[in-house]
Parts: sequence; C-alpha cells; structure tokens
Amino acid sequence: MANLLLKAFFSLFLISTATAAGDSPFIIAHKKASLTRLKSGAERVSVSIDIYNQGFSTAYDVSLVDHSWPQDAFDVISGNISQSWEKLDAGGVLSHSFELEGKRQGMFYGAPAVITFRIPTKAAPQEAYSTSILPLDILAEITPEKKFDLRLLAKYGSQISVISIVALFVYLMVTPSKSSGASKKKR
Repeated sequence: MANLLLKAFFSLFLISTATAAGDSPFIIAHKKASLTRLKSGAERVSVSIDIYNQGFSTAYDVSLVDHSWPQDAFDVISGNISQSWEKLDAGGVLSHSFELEGKRQGMFYGAPAVITFRIPTKAAPQEAYSTSILPLDILAEITPEKKFDLRLLAKYGSQISVISIVALFVYLMVTPSKSSGASKKKR
C-alpha cells in the first residue's frame, strides 16, 4: 500500500512539473545558409533564421544576434546580423534573413545564433540558440569536370528522369506477374 502511495505521489509530482514548465515559451531556432557564385567571381552567402515559439505563452523583447560572421572574412551586403521584435506569440514564427559576401577563400564553420527573450514570470532574460550551419567552402575552386557535370545535369536532368520512369513502367508492364499464374485452376 505504501509503495502504491509513493508511486501515485511521484506521478503527481511529474505531472505538476510538466504542466508548470508548459506555461512558458519554448523557443526553437533554425539557421540556414546557402552559397551563390556570381559571374564576377564573388560569392554571396544568404542566411535565414526562423524562430519558432513551441510553448504555451508569449515571449517578449525577442532579439536575435548572429556574430558568427567575422568582419575580416565577410561583408554585409543586405540586412543586419541582429534584429529585435516586441513579442513572439505562442505557436508563432519569426523570420530574419541577411546576405553576406565572402572576402577570402576557405572553409567556414558558423556558430549558432543567440536569441534572447523575456517572460513575465522571470526577471532574468532567457537565451536560446539556433542550429549551427553545415561547413561552407567559400570561394572554392570548381574543377572543369565538375562544371561540365553540373551543366549536363541542369540541362538534361529532367529528360533523363522522365525516360527512366517510362522505362520502369514499360518493364513492369512487360514482365509477367508471379501471383497470376498460381491463382488459376486447371480444368
């Protein structure tokens, strides 16, 4: 009986802890970066950060700072590396993007962006971190055979996939089914 009472008390404790934690915002941030090579030889990095509030209450004074882009390696072309919003409602999404231009060649490993926010029940600001990005090979040399393969894929990729699908369909129609021969009875 005492064991059952102890288990019930422990279960009640876990449930109350889960509901108390469920009343606060839960911030998730996803950071993406993509490279674009310009005809002039320069390379641009497009960065977008999506911030989601998966909690049950509003986050106030939301600010985003992404200091992972050193000034000696990147120039900000458009947008800012920081942004602030008044609030982020429960279930809401905020997006921010900016564009950079690479100054020097090499691999770049970006750190997560920092999101700070305030909730009414706590005096101290809360912090959340975005996902980090995959390594970027800035101003990488593209070999001639890679250029050729990419051009062929871009030019004939859709035709190759259509021909492959048609060939697979014809193959499936021509080959006999194994189950159809076994189900017929001899007379």
